[in-house]
Amino acid sequence: MSNSQFFHSFPAVRGVQAGKPCYIAMCPMRIIPTLFKFDEEEVPPELRAQRSLNKSRIPEIAAYLTDNPNDYTLSSLTASVNALVTFNPIGDTGSGQNMGTLLIPMDAQILINDGQHRRAAIEQAIKDNPELGFDNISVLFFIDEGLQRSQQMFADLNKHAVRPSDSISTLYDYRDTFSELARNLVKDVDIFSRMTEMEKSSISNRSSKLFTLSSIKYASKSLLNKGNKDSISEDDKYLAIAFWTEVSLNMPDWINAKNKIILTHELREQYIHSHGVMLQAMGNIGADLLINHHSNWKDKLKNLNNIDWSRQNKDWEGRALTHGRVSKARTNVLLTGNYIKQKIGIPLNNIEKQIEKEFKK
Repeated sequence: MSNSQFFHSFPAVRGVQAGKPCYIAMCPMRIIPTLFKFDEEEVPPELRAQRSLNKSRIPEIAAYLTDNPNDYTLSSLTASVNALVTFNPIGDTGSGQNMGTLLIPMDAQILINDGQHRRAAIEQAIKDNPELGFDNISVLFFIDEGLQRSQQMFADLNKHAVRPSDSISTLYDYRDTFSELARNLVKDVDIFSRMTEMEKSSISNRSSKLFTLSSIKYASKSLLNKGNKDSISEDDKYLAIAFWTEVSLNMPDWINAKNKIILTHELREQYIHSHGVMLQAMGNIGADLLINHHSNWKDKLKNLNNIDWSRQNKDWEGRALTHGRVSKARTNVLLTGNYIKQKIGIPLNNIEKQIEKEFKK
């Protein structure tokens, strides 16, 4: 129990969870670094109420805030207060009895149960852009009932957290230029418009789709040989549309699947070219084609028709397949690309030659 005569004061709303009072308040971001403490890393895990801070995550979140000062979204922090708090409602009845001012003793310890990376990123972002300190973030306050309860809160808060799939993140991300490119390709490349799974990053056995939106995004990023922060010109967009359209014209099985002549799940079961490893490999190959075979890249792609894409083709083992299962690991993508390059008459670069040499040892 605190003996402090001084308090932090927040406009707040009072509620109840699991029979216990809780309070939600809007806090100026400039006070977040000093107000909220974190169980430091040197404390053993069994004596902490949080995981250790992953410092590699902080610059990315901080950059998100500083790069989008007028268009960012941060979810609430959750914190525990190890002291008695005072809530002064604005009224005695109705909604007024749960709206008012929350008073937290200044000598109370306030520990974050969820959001320690956001807290650290806010601190860094404010150093880079002090104006952000005048914005607010919502905080859900609980009364601390000891270490065991705080640890259970952390477990409960994270138990049901599910990271969205890469495909649905691509679908909804309007800041990322490659996400925008992928959405445009689905609209403008006929085979993609009919055969792309827009929400999931894996395709179920009975799905009628052949591609995922995320695989189109990453393959096209490789195709254009661009970095995360690079811009995409209109010429780049047209080039990507032309390339994937030309690839599809030389994939009769894709067209048959689109026209429902072949069942897509049978195509995935029996062939390599209906999996993400092939699409990513073609993105890598396309980058080489468009630079080094600018005048005849379409002619080179015609040779795709001559490749045996069947899983029964033993050449795929160790390349697109690992012990009979399709793999999208980086080495598998490169070895798959090597095989396709050799079949369509494109020389390997020095890195690819080295990978091929090691593969054939």
